[in-house]
Amino acid sequence: MSVTDAEAAGTASGTAAGTAPAALTPRLRLVLVLLLAAQFMLAVDFSILNVALPVIGEGLGFSLGHLQWIATSFALCAAGFTLLFGRVADLFGRRRLFLGGLVVLGAASLVGGLAQNPEVLIAARVLQGLATAAVTPAGLSLLTTSFPEGPLREKALGLNGALMSAGFTTGAVLGGLLTDLLSWRWAFFVNVPVALAVLIVAPTVIKESRPAERPRLDVPGAVSVTLGLLALVLGLTRAGEKGWGSADALVPLAAGAVLLLVFLAVERKVSAPLVPIGVLGKRSVAWGNVAGLIAFLTETSLVFLLTLYLQEVLGFSPLAAGLSFGVLGIGTVVGGSTAPKVIGRIGSRRTLIAGGLLQTLFTASLLGLGDDRSWMWLLLVATFAGGVGNMLVIVGFMVTATSGLADHEQGLATGLATMTQQIGITMGTPIMSAVATAAMTGTGAAAVLGGLKAAIAVNAAVVLLGTLTSALFLRGARPSTR
Repeated sequence: MSVTDAEAAGTASGTAAGTAPAALTPRLRLVLVLLLAAQFMLAVDFSILNVALPVIGEGLGFSLGHLQWIATSFALCAAGFTLLFGRVADLFGRRRLFLGGLVVLGAASLVGGLAQNPEVLIAARVLQGLATAAVTPAGLSLLTTSFPEGPLREKALGLNGALMSAGFTTGAVLGGLLTDLLSWRWAFFVNVPVALAVLIVAPTVIKESRPAERPRLDVPGAVSVTLGLLALVLGLTRAGEKGWGSADALVPLAAGAVLLLVFLAVERKVSAPLVPIGVLGKRSVAWGNVAGLIAFLTETSLVFLLTLYLQEVLGFSPLAAGLSFGVLGIGTVVGGSTAPKVIGRIGSRRTLIAGGLLQTLFTASLLGLGDDRSWMWLLLVATFAGGVGNMLVIVGFMVTATSGLADHEQGLATGLATMTQQIGITMGTPIMSAVATAAMTGTGAAAVLGGLKAAIAVNAAVVLLGTLTSALFLRGARPSTR
């Protein structure tokens, strides 16, 4: 069996810590750079088209009602297939799926950039979403199996989290710059050279990693969970457009709930389940993913709310609004780079709590925003400090949710974590949009500001709730410390 460097050194969970490398070797450093480059590119893809959507619609003839499918088609596939591909990576080879996904991503990006009609563009976005669902869990599982549990893995996950979160911000800024200076097509083309560079170098640096004995794939479980997640994400997306009481939202949400219950029933009976119930029963996995879900849901939706504030209340251009989030990006990089040290000092549970409290405090401080540009100082300070807190939670979640598991379960663990990430990103905006819309009374900037503040208050309350669940339910779970 081919294995990664860390596995060759005997770093599966439960092996003696003395056999694991204590510092980054040149090969591991290059592995880290390649995997981080791929994850950063995928994070950028989530937000790079947001600013360009109206321009794309005008250029290709999308109707206003169909424009949202440029984002929705990507989100559906990225969230719906990630758990399946995470398990496929465990069974058939993480490197194989990682490289195959990058090939699809590069090709889809090229097709999207050359598209001349809506159908081709949507097909390209579907393929980009499928590639993201494959590359993200495969890349994360290569990361967790290449670096031993402890300080090295915490450092790698910290850098990954920082670049991933910074990628969302970079995508908004880069999308505006490319659209204004060149063309929206470069929002697709920019992926191609990055994917090619990783594909050229990675095969010689990253070794294959898969179990010696390949169990059968749980087809009923894979079908039910994939269809359930697709229905859930579709329902959440439609709720943001049509309202939470509309049939367009309720029918897929109900179907998704039923299919996920079917999935749980299947997993209890099959001999080789897609997600062993024992793994889901681990408090570190279950409640770690709850913390991650809330972290992604709240921060990405807060960016949406503040984008509306900057444009609808303060009158900023889309590009200026995107650039304003550069401070948030700096905060996430600071949080991601310091998180491993914080985890090493106080443990992952306390890091989740500390980061959650910091994010809660500075999200709540945004309730003081006013209707003129003199309040930009508060937005910049709060987004920077809140970004630091949010990244402490995200890295703490990744460490918690992937700790204490054998290497052959890392694809599953990172698949669950990636699914959590994708669903959180998808859920946040429609939920907070509905809250803000319901709270708006009248029209004009003052009404918009009132609705946004109501949603910001809910956002802060949800962050606090997530912090409390970490404090209560992760007590006694295996800590991650040096």
